[in-house]
Order: sequence, then C-alpha cells, then structure tokens
Amino acid sequence: MSVQFFITTAIDYTNGAPHIGHAYEKVLADVIARYHRLQGEKVFFLTGVDQHGQKVQQSAEKQGLPPEQFVAGVTEQFIKLWDKLDVRFDAWAETTTPLHQQCVQGMLQRLWDEKLIYKDKQSGYYSVRQEQFLTDKERKANGEFGPEWGQVDFREEENYYFKLSDNKDWLQGFLQSRPDFVTPSFRQAELVNAVEKLSGDLCISRPKSRLSWGIELPFDRDYVNYVWFDALTNYISFIGYNPTKNYAEQSAEFRKRWPALHVIGKDILVPAHGVYWPIMLKALGFPDDQMPKLLVHGWWNNSGAKMSKSLGNVVDPDALADKYGPEALRYYLMSDIATGKDADFSEERLISRYNADLANSIGNLLNRTLNMAQRYREGRLDAFAESSAAVTIRDEATEIVRNFNDWMAKYSIDAGLTAAGYLASRCNQIIDREAPWNLAKDPKKAPELSALLRALGESLRIIAILVSPVLPNAARRICSQLNWHAELTLADAVWGKLPADHTLGKPTPIFPRIEAPGGA
Repeated sequence: MSVQFFITTAIDYTNGAPHIGHAYEKVLADVIARYHRLQGEKVFFLTGVDQHGQKVQQSAEKQGLPPEQFVAGVTEQFIKLWDKLDVRFDAWAETTTPLHQQCVQGMLQRLWDEKLIYKDKQSGYYSVRQEQFLTDKERKANGEFGPEWGQVDFREEENYYFKLSDNKDWLQGFLQSRPDFVTPSFRQAELVNAVEKLSGDLCISRPKSRLSWGIELPFDRDYVNYVWFDALTNYISFIGYNPTKNYAEQSAEFRKRWPALHVIGKDILVPAHGVYWPIMLKALGFPDDQMPKLLVHGWWNNSGAKMSKSLGNVVDPDALADKYGPEALRYYLMSDIATGKDADFSEERLISRYNADLANSIGNLLNRTLNMAQRYREGRLDAFAESSAAVTIRDEATEIVRNFNDWMAKYSIDAGLTAAGYLASRCNQIIDREAPWNLAKDPKKAPELSALLRALGESLRIIAILVSPVLPNAARRICSQLNWHAELTLADAVWGKLPADHTLGKPTPIFPRIEAPGGA
C-alpha cells in the first residue's frame, strides 16, 4: 500500500542540546502525523539530525573529542527527548551514515558532470559564526557588520558553486502556479519577495584546510560539501533516492513516499528551503508536481526576545517534561501558539492552560459522568433514549467534529483543540443546568437522566478521539475508563457508537491539577 502522507521535519543541528523550539517542531509534526493516521491514512514520518559543519567541528575541539563522539552524545539527547515526549517517527536520519553520504556524493557528481557546479575564487568578508561570506546588504548604515555575525574576517579562497541564479525565472513561475507551496500564505508572500531579489550562485564547498568534518566532494578530495547539499538531501536520501536516475526511474519504494510535507521554522524558509531546495530538486529532474510543500512555524520567544544561549533565556523541554509530565508539555505547546506565528513561552501559562482545559474541563467531565453513572445506574448506560439536553449535546458534538476536521486540515492545531475543549465545556454547562442529582430523585425523570448520561458518555468518547493526536496516552486512558476498547479513528467520531447496553468503568483522575509555585 502506498504512503498517503509523508511528513518530515527540519533535522536538528547537533551543535547543542535540544531547546523548546526543537520540541515544538517535533510535537507539531507528530500531531499532524497522528491526525492523518486517525483518518486511516498510511503515514511515513521522517526526522533526524544534521551532524556536520564547522561549528560542530569547533565545539568538538573545545571538548577535546573527535567530532564523531561529540555528535553521538548530542544525538542521544535528541533521541531520548523525542521518546519522552512520545514523538513517534518511522525513520531516523543521521547525516553521517554511509547511505546518506553516498546519496549526497552521487548528486554532487551528477550536477558536476552536467556542468551545474563550477569552481571560482571569492574574496570578501566572512562571518565565522554564520559560516558564510557577507555582502554589502549585511552591513549596517555605518558600514559595520552587526554583532549577529560574530567575528568577521576578510578572506580569499576558491570554492565550488551551484548554478542557482539560472533558475530564478523558473522558481518565480513555480511559486505563481503553486500558491499552496508554503503555509501559511503570508510566508509564501515573503518567499516571493525574496526570490525577486535573488542574484548570484550558491557556494557549496569548504576547503579541508579549515573544515574537515563534512562529506568529501567526489570530484575534489581537497574540499568537503558545505551544509546545503548535505542537510537538505536527507529528505530524499533516507527514503531511497538514487541520484543516478531521473525521477521517473526512481524505485517504487521512493515514489510511493514522495513528495513530502516539510515542517520547518521560519528562519530556514529563506533561502534554504524556499530557494535552494526546490532549485536543487529542479536541477535533479524533479517535475513541478513532485515538489514538496512547506509548513512554516514561528518561534517560541521568552519575554518577547528570541531564545539564545548568549542571552541565557533558553527553555529546556526535558526539564519541563520531567516537572509537569510529557502530555502537559505537549498540550501547552500545541494549544498556546497559532501555527505559523510567534508566541511567548510562559511556565505560568502552561500550568493555567493545563488546569483550565484538562483538569477542570475534560478531566472534571469524565469524573462527573462516571461517578453519576455509578451512583445512579450502577455504571450501566440504558438503551437509547432522547431528551432535549441529549439532542443538544448530540447536535453540538456533530458540528464540533466538522469544525475540528476543518481546523486540523489547515494545520491549526490550537483551533482543533479549542473545538474539542468546547464540547467538554458545553457538557459541563449542561450538567450544571440539568442537575442530574435532582433528576435522580424523580422516577418520572428516569428517561431524561438515562438520555443525559448516555449523551455524556458519547461526548467523552468523541473528545478522546479528537484530543488523541496531542494527548495519545490520556485519550487511551479516557477510553479505558469508558470501557471502550476499539481502535481510535475519526470514522468513530460519530454519534451512537456506544452499545445499547454498555457498562462504564470507574473514574480515576487522568489530569490531576498542577499546583502553581507558592500555591497560587
């Protein structure tokens, strides 16, 4: 069976420990993958680590370690965190593997043979931090280079260049014909503006005299590949791409997975993923309809400032998961940011969102419903009955499922969670309004009480399905307490799936409240 949905994330750079931005991106991709699986689609989720580069080499030297040992240690941190956060990928990419190296070298050799790569001499100011030559566009008004570039030296050296500018017209036409290439749309507009200013070709090498930790150029052993043909190529190398063949000649294994949805941060849209990558694919013979799509997310800031080691404001997701639990962190990261936009990280918001949305709403609804069912019906849901309250819940639940699917299809995870949370909130409101404890006192109201309890049980089953991409373990625990053991699918997010004579389990708190520091 062909893969119906192939999703990747940008591979994490192994020059430092994971931070909250890494965690957000991986959880976002995991949630999208789980949603498509919920729809019954066959999904392939690829992620991994970018292990080469001058910064990695320098960091390894500072620690007195070989680069291989240094990146192995950092890679282990990423793998352990994704396991802790329940990020379930289907393949793991490490750019030091022989498979990847062979693919990169094969691509470079092919483009060299086709005269799309050439050697030239370049002189100018070079940013050691950013590992790139700078132009006058990077200068400030006073002619100086800003502190963001770090140490800047004047250099002159020969390197290899990929013919990028020859494809400017093609890329402009492609973006015009594919307005859905980048989501959200305002990011595509940014990309279009950037392409209009495109000039010059792409330097794709570094001399071994100053960078040895990289993939050697197959046509010149004195040079290694610099980042782009290495890091970006992982999206195809790890699914079986053969660089010696045209797209139509690729294996069935490759073609059943490609093209992909790439989940990336806004900082690597221009130029890497929005300019370099499609032009690289075009040069390798990929047709326009086989270009990937890009989902571009924003940044988590801290008090309005971008997180950075130099500012000392980086948030550690590993410590947060240990402190509050992985699902509390997953929920916060997906609920408190609109996909594509920036947000300010707040530990206080994490606590308040968890307590309000999960403990006080969904958790409270589950506890109330199961307790009432045990108290008034010995846990048993009577055969189907209707009441005005039950009909209201049914109709609202049906509409909420439609809204949920609309939002999730647009990758608006926060809005999808809001829809699921609204159903729980409405059920709690209706419980307060209908007062089942009073209905239980009047034998004539028995059908209304039965109808209400069944409607609440159905709602909780549907809520579990809707939140399962973000809270997979909690969803399973909700279903277990409902005594509903079917595989969770969106096809089951319809009314009336609980059997006519169904017995619910007993409640066990799933979302215990988190006490804020100081008991506030």
